[in-house]
Amino acid sequence: MEEYTIVVEKGEDGYLISDVVELPGCHTQAKTLDELMKRTKEAIALYIKSEGRPSKHSERFLGIQKIFV
Repeated sequence: MEEYTIVVEKGEDGYLISDVVELPGCHTQAKTLDELMKRTKEAIALYIKSEGRPSKHSERFLGIQKIFV
């Protein structure tokens, strides 16, 4: 079992959107967080089936930070 980092955002239409950091172009959307997680797992599985597993996880993504100005 592999671990992947996802970024979750809320679209203008109210849908939740996930983007898998380590898998370029691997993203999906849903109305609820539970459904989004299910669809994200499905998207990852389909990505790996068509593109193969990445050789190593992205080392570019370090995290998310908030800043107050």
